[in-house]
Amino acid sequence: MVSKPSPVDIKVAIMGAKGYPYVYGGYDTLVKELGERLQARGVQVRVYNHRSLFSTRTRFVNGIECIYTPALETKSLTQLSHTFFSMLHACFSDVDVIFVVNSGNGPFGWLARIFGKPTAINVDGLEWLRPKWKGWGARYFKWASKMATRSFDQIINDSDEMRRVYLEEFQKDSVVIAYGANPKEDVEDSPLQTWKLHSREYYLIVGRLIPDNNADLIIEGFLQSKSNKPLVIVGDAPFSDAWAQQVKKQEGPRVLFTGYVTDPLVLASLYSHCYAYFHGHEFGGTNPAMLKALGYGCAILALNTPFNQEMLQNGKHGWYFEKTSEAVQQLVEKAEAGAAELQELRQTARQGLTAKYSWDRVTDQYLEVFHRLAKK
Repeated sequence: MVSKPSPVDIKVAIMGAKGYPYVYGGYDTLVKELGERLQARGVQVRVYNHRSLFSTRTRFVNGIECIYTPALETKSLTQLSHTFFSMLHACFSDVDVIFVVNSGNGPFGWLARIFGKPTAINVDGLEWLRPKWKGWGARYFKWASKMATRSFDQIINDSDEMRRVYLEEFQKDSVVIAYGANPKEDVEDSPLQTWKLHSREYYLIVGRLIPDNNADLIIEGFLQSKSNKPLVIVGDAPFSDAWAQQVKKQEGPRVLFTGYVTDPLVLASLYSHCYAYFHGHEFGGTNPAMLKALGYGCAILALNTPFNQEMLQNGKHGWYFEKTSEAVQQLVEKAEAGAAELQELRQTARQGLTAKYSWDRVTDQYLEVFHRLAKK
């Protein structure tokens, strides 16, 4: 009889993100928050890091083993090649479970099957619909997502809506485990002085400058409004990108681009003190930027999508706009006239972080999956 393994019996390899403790995007945050909590519970955690991103390559960081694997450093192949090399390394090692993020890595589950390694993958958003993946890129991500449902032992989605999509598209059910959030109050506004900003006197966008985050649409609608508050855009494109460069030409007295902000205290200040936070993300499930906005008590103005409806509980914790510049303009003007209503949204925002968005609860759910896979 095979007994249920205790946490200390399990060694979990995590791959598909930039690494640990490198934190900027949602996957990187998941690796950090989940990895540290698993390690604290006695799980042996190994994270595969992008070698080129780490000038100092310490083997163990906060008790987490870091393996630095190479990649083919091109826009299209960096992440996929890094996961391929990481998967090979993990398959020849003593890890009990391999956890992968990003649906683009879906085909690599077959490698683990050959070596008899149990696997789970967090497939995240609808990558094949994103404008940046046109033609062959879109076809690859649709195929890779389908392969993930066939080659990995467990599919994990981060929202009920994304679970529905995978059931319809690929006839594959999945476990729903959301991303977690760290609510924070009483954040100082002193970091705002870097850009001569003042509390409640600016609108905010946080996210990569890619078409499906719709920064261009929001900027266009905002500039059509009569607001005298600036619109601040935090983020950039990870590679040199013509679309992002065109968007940044809109910078002026009413539009400010900060670029990437990696200091968590500065980012917290920008969230906490904005007049309203614009969320234009179109594809994907539980969005980490939205969770931060809820956790920092923002008044949220979100693109009307099923995913954003789910996160904001169908309008309980935010207002929506349709995908037109006129809708953005109208919502800005509504926000300008509704200061008291926006304050009510700020005061109740953290109530939107229900138990499913607790990092401890998220860890419980992942640990349950890893235990079950390790028994196989």
